[in-house]
Amino acid sequence: MSFHYSAEEIRIDDGHILRARLQNGNGDWVDAEIDLNNHIGNDNGSFFWDGEGFAGSSENVHFTIEGDGSVPVLRATLFDGEGNGHERDLNLGERIGNNDGNFAYN
Repeated sequence: MSFHYSAEEIRIDDGHILRARLQNGNGDWVDAEIDLNNHIGNDNGSFFWDGEGFAGSSENVHFTIEGDGSVPVLRATLFDGEGNGHERDLNLGERIGNNDGNFAYN
């Protein structure tokens, strides 16, 4: 299950750090963070999983929850090799989960 169903105060800091308070198995809220730069890359202006360092070639990085609260979306302008900016989005729920109050990358 995606992390956002058991999270509050979700935000992106420094253009690549996903932070939130995640609920653990006991129902307690725990501060958690994951560096998305360790899991997401920029392939010529497009996000891709199992990459790294997307934030170094992006701007306007932000987080939203869309689709009646069902889709946690990372949005940014990613630059290609020519320096052209492309508005892109990535469903973080595809690979980011909550493992007992800690972010988990799957």
